[in-house]
Amino acid sequence: MVKEKKLQIIPLGGLGEIGKNMTAVRYDNAIVVIDCGLMFPEDEMLGIDMVIPDISYLLENRDLVQGIILTHGHEDHIGALPYVLKELNVPIYATRLTLGLIEGKLKENNVSNVHTQVVKPRDVIKLGPFKVEFMRVSHSIPDSVALAIHTPLGVIVHTGDFKLDQTPVDGHIIDFHKFAELGDQGVLVLMSDSTNVERPGFTMSERNVGQTFEDAFHDASGRIIVATFASNVHRLQQAINAAYKQGRKVAVVGRSMVNVVGIAADLGYLNIPEDTLIEIDDIADLPDNQLVILTTGSQGEPMSALTRMAMSDHRRVEIQPGDTVIISATPIPGNEKLVSRTIDHLFRQGANVIYEKVSGIHVSGHASQEELKLMLNLVRPKYFLPVHGEYRMLIKHGQLAEQLGVLRENVFVAENGSVMEFGKQEGYMAGRVTAGRVLVDGLGVGDIGNIVLRDRKQLSQDGILIVVMTISKDTGGVIAGPDIVTRGFVYVRESESLLDEAKERVRQALARCGENKINEWALIKAQVRDVLGKLFYEKTRRRPMILPIIMEV
Repeated sequence: MVKEKKLQIIPLGGLGEIGKNMTAVRYDNAIVVIDCGLMFPEDEMLGIDMVIPDISYLLENRDLVQGIILTHGHEDHIGALPYVLKELNVPIYATRLTLGLIEGKLKENNVSNVHTQVVKPRDVIKLGPFKVEFMRVSHSIPDSVALAIHTPLGVIVHTGDFKLDQTPVDGHIIDFHKFAELGDQGVLVLMSDSTNVERPGFTMSERNVGQTFEDAFHDASGRIIVATFASNVHRLQQAINAAYKQGRKVAVVGRSMVNVVGIAADLGYLNIPEDTLIEIDDIADLPDNQLVILTTGSQGEPMSALTRMAMSDHRRVEIQPGDTVIISATPIPGNEKLVSRTIDHLFRQGANVIYEKVSGIHVSGHASQEELKLMLNLVRPKYFLPVHGEYRMLIKHGQLAEQLGVLRENVFVAENGSVMEFGKQEGYMAGRVTAGRVLVDGLGVGDIGNIVLRDRKQLSQDGILIVVMTISKDTGGVIAGPDIVTRGFVYVRESESLLDEAKERVRQALARCGENKINEWALIKAQVRDVLGKLFYEKTRRRPMILPIIMEV
């Protein structure tokens, strides 16, 4: 009897978290990968630049991977590509703007010889046993698509990030007809974006922001500085349109903003009226009421252009009384304090700051509850897998699907590494594969683990103390030291008595080691650490990292 071939969906990132989106779909001996994103580090990940998915499963099955399909050009969907492609060189399929953003990223990271193919909505490509169909959706970046993956066992629909914007800035409306048509034909599994499942109602159209821009630009008497996500090309277009209407020139600041504006304009996704764009070096030649500056820093990132302006640390732009600063973004969870601090500093500099909480200057790119319900009703899947969200969001999205008639046992609230397996008659959780986080720190990828992070945390909380001593090889007696060097533990000039007592305790410990004929360095160091650890906790209630260094003469 021939063994039935199974269809598997294996999320490798994006479940139980925001970002790091990556999913493998496997049928028999073929795998396609959806998205390849990064996640920005959490507060306790000290010194870490970014977090990318663990692709051990894909590397173990590298000969089966047919390609990586990208839904859109946000970092949480494409940011890990430069790292993944160094390990797994497979073809990339994406829309024009997404590929434009990727090519710059790959060049910057010295990744070459990558096969890329441009796709557009309603295109169909064949990858092994899979037929992948691309469908237009609205999001906060142009050229976003959903996927219909036709397999021998049924159709998988993956929405990507989406919202149901009926009046999009570029006029390209989500392909309702295709979703409905797939629903009529029968969909095996729907994987749907859960980011805004906690928000009731509908997400407002991006055009609302355009009107708010026009009102704010009309009322402003001085310079206007607009901070937003560099990738939100529609938002940039509306800011440029409002500037043009008011007879203002536009300058662009911030590396990522300059890159995106250049790429989007070259590919025709940004329409910039002639003579509207000027170099940032030329802004001093214009009156304040004729200038708009587009900048990065809407998340309060310490090194971003807006934060540097707020701290009077930017080389070319200095905030001055009369400036209007528009922060057109919502703080990503975890960035609220950074954004609040930046807004405070801008007000201190005399600027008028317009920000989302009080102005409606930002709308989300993700579907709220009523839109998620509509997507479920259009597609009418047999099985439902909520994706792209923290665990509570996945649970809520699953409950939403149940309310609309999806059977409870057919809703899979999964975690990264879970394997959902489907046969002709059934679908179930079928185990786990390796999945997790790979930390990127500078040029190091995956070389930082929990132990290093724990050490960094200890150093950041209680500092470090180094004890240096020279011991005779022959007698075991102390020839020099102990000397103590400390950083981040106590202020040395005010703690001389404590450090003198520490030195005396070390001498006593070394003497005991000599009496007991202990001459192994590891044991002597352990004794020193133990003695000093007890002393410092007793005197200061702190636990610095203690590093004994022994030199033998």
